[in-house]
Amino acid sequence: MQTTLVFSTLLLLFLLFIWGRIRHDFAALIGLFLLVIAGIVPADEAFAGFGHPAVITVAAVLIIGKALEYSGLIDLLGKWVTQIGKNLLLQILALSSIVAVASAFMNNVGALAIMMPVALHIARKNGHPPSYLLMPISFASLLGGMTTLIGTPPNIIIATFRADLTGESFGMFSFSRVGLPIALSGILFIGFIGWRFLPKRTAQKSEKDLFDIDDYITEVKVSKESKAKGLSIAELGPISDADVQIIGLIRKKKHLHELDENEILQINDILILEADAEALEVFLQDTRMELVGGKQFRKDAEGSKDIAISEAIVMAGSPLIGQTAAGIRMRSRYGVNLLAVARREKKIRLRLDHVRFQTGDVLLLQGRSHLIDQIITSIGCLPLARRGLRLGFEKKIILSLSIFSLSIAAVVAGLLPVQISFSIAAVAMVLSGLLPLRQVYESVDWPVIVLLGAMIPVGGALESSGGAALVAEQILRFGESLPVYMTIALLLVVTMFLSDIINNAATVVLMAPIGIKVAQGLGVSIDPFLMAVAIGGSCAFLTPIGHQSNTLVMGPGGYKFSDYWRMGLPLELLILLVSVPAILYFWPL
Repeated sequence: MQTTLVFSTLLLLFLLFIWGRIRHDFAALIGLFLLVIAGIVPADEAFAGFGHPAVITVAAVLIIGKALEYSGLIDLLGKWVTQIGKNLLLQILALSSIVAVASAFMNNVGALAIMMPVALHIARKNGHPPSYLLMPISFASLLGGMTTLIGTPPNIIIATFRADLTGESFGMFSFSRVGLPIALSGILFIGFIGWRFLPKRTAQKSEKDLFDIDDYITEVKVSKESKAKGLSIAELGPISDADVQIIGLIRKKKHLHELDENEILQINDILILEADAEALEVFLQDTRMELVGGKQFRKDAEGSKDIAISEAIVMAGSPLIGQTAAGIRMRSRYGVNLLAVARREKKIRLRLDHVRFQTGDVLLLQGRSHLIDQIITSIGCLPLARRGLRLGFEKKIILSLSIFSLSIAAVVAGLLPVQISFSIAAVAMVLSGLLPLRQVYESVDWPVIVLLGAMIPVGGALESSGGAALVAEQILRFGESLPVYMTIALLLVVTMFLSDIINNAATVVLMAPIGIKVAQGLGVSIDPFLMAVAIGGSCAFLTPIGHQSNTLVMGPGGYKFSDYWRMGLPLELLILLVSVPAILYFWPL
């Protein structure tokens, strides 16, 4: 009976994960609460997962990664990359290598986010389609995460499973034995062959446009000082030759959809425009019209000279998704003004404050310069301003590397467990001023933390109810006539498949007990099976929903859902061919 309830709950979780309308952390909590109510997970152990070493380690690694970002280390590497030649192959290899190395020691989404503007700048500078560069560095971030204990949550989770069973965790570089050959072969494949499978999407015309997006939809107001006052829509042409399209007119709160070129513009009329950032700027200068949001913000921010405009992309899991600027009171609640919205391959005909935000939307926001990046991060978006070296932070690169190296040395030498060593390093980086205090909690990906805390008891229920043993028994029965390496390959393929449709941490929590049971059923070491699950958990290369890195590049690169498997499928086949022999060589049965 318990096994049936556990499998029913897991089926519900899979459906919720795939559906995507309920965020993965809340879906995991639903599954946990159902098992608690059913009496399978004891009530006093329901939240024990939040104190699990894996959860603490993931949180500490996220803080350390943000501190390394603030130190300017990755920006320094990015500045070096911009100086390489025009050869596309060399650019892909260099960018992918840097992202992979950074992802081995910090959050892979963070490493990717730092290098994306660099990749886009290189693409524009050399006339390459952004689609040739963005997916390669996204995949490289996943490959790099495979190489160290802290490179990705699946590795941390696998290490704790081993520690619970054998009393000894995997070491800091235990995953490098298999992960490094995979990462090297994967990056070489991407650089020499893989990018050729990608679609060629047109690069941006403007040096100022950071992403391959459709034009912004924005609103401008006819003021008393505007040259457009008293002119017809047709007469705007001689005033400004900016490439803008008027797609709507608001007059006295009424939306006039059918525009007549002879319509005379009146004071307080609001025009809805479609234009890129550069054309919009020229149009405003020529006509002396005002951005609707900008004027209101300047009134509210009177006395403040540091007003900045920044582009930001709406990321998966953002609280903005499904909401409108009016509905969430964006200006009064968050202190930023929405000036424009861009959405790839879809025209927006609504007023700005009625547009419901979607993942991948690019927003043009206005706010106080010293707060705008922090606000953008707090609303689940990624600021897309081109990044140079952060003034005042470059000199702290050595300090950040010293603290991080000492924490790694403490783990490798066995002086401290990883969760303690990295927690100390995180605190040290904050106390030394490497990371502003306000960024400590913002740097933690709380949905992932909640997901892990909830899924660990769910994974335990799968094992305690006998569900893991039942699945392992079926795998053993199916593979009883197969050699062990084929069974490992089967386990790897199943884990790969799951990681393409649900969160990789959840995948590993569920597959690790099954891998252990299969190994025990065969009477062999659990290590190769745990390694197979760890590798499979990081192989989300077939869809944009399997990992945040893939989602992040979808809009900027102009990718469609079906584009990912073009390079992802041969990459996963290559990983399968490389990983199984490497696993058996370095982790013998």
